[in-house]
Amino acid sequence: MLRGVLDTLAKRLDGRPAAASVVSKRRRVLFNVLEYAVERQLLTTNPLSTFKWTAPKVSAGIDRRTVVNPVQARTLLVAVDQTQRSGPQLVAFFALLYFAALRPEEAANVRKRNLSLPSSGWGEIYIDEAVPYAGADWTDTGEQRDVRQLKNRALGEGRTVPTPPELTAHLNRHLSSRPLGVDGRLFPGERALELPKLTYMRTWRAARQRAFTADIAAGPLGATPYTLRHACVSTWLNGGVPATQVAEWAGHSVEVLLKVYAKCLDGQDTVARQRVEAALNGR
Repeated sequence: MLRGVLDTLAKRLDGRPAAASVVSKRRRVLFNVLEYAVERQLLTTNPLSTFKWTAPKVSAGIDRRTVVNPVQARTLLVAVDQTQRSGPQLVAFFALLYFAALRPEEAANVRKRNLSLPSSGWGEIYIDEAVPYAGADWTDTGEQRDVRQLKNRALGEGRTVPTPPELTAHLNRHLSSRPLGVDGRLFPGERALELPKLTYMRTWRAARQRAFTADIAAGPLGATPYTLRHACVSTWLNGGVPATQVAEWAGHSVEVLLKVYAKCLDGQDTVARQRVEAALNGR
């Protein structure tokens, strides 16, 4: 019975394998539940303490077919701007994912106070909270999003991310043309303080259809907004930024960074083959 429970924990609701980090977290929760049962004398011992079980192997890397290159990313941002009715308000939101590697739940919570922007050139964003989507039934406030500390950070611990000139321009344009939320958020919802996940996902799907041919849109390239973050991190790495610095900006450990993100920039395989061909031909 216990093996069946663990096998179930290793799957998503759609039946596909869950990420290794998710399986590990679920197993820890189950272990603690059983420990509590022992404490309450409902069990004599924790069966997980001696139970041998190995989670199914799941690839830790990003599917490089999903990750856009710089030309594709900018094409998508233009398509977002042309997508009514929410698109123009969300260009800067998606730009934060692509140029600063913010997670969607981090970008949704950016306020004016988080920004240190010149009129042009490099600026900075200080991220100190995230608002992951959980659904109203699962938050203490009854809102769709839950205010949390940053992923892999202690409560109150933030990180500073640079804004390259192109992102600075996007943010300044947004600040000068779009109203802020009552709490200072850059991307409020139309009917609530928070940006609904449905709104930006619907806009993203429409932008992909506009930007790509039917064949490409039916494939995995840029399938979700999160792939913009993957592209940003990969671009930093492929551009020669030290892994320790990229990890700090992206909010990752160096180990996770190199294991997951190092080879998912669309088009790098072609460059590598050209270099091999040149070496074989003595050029």
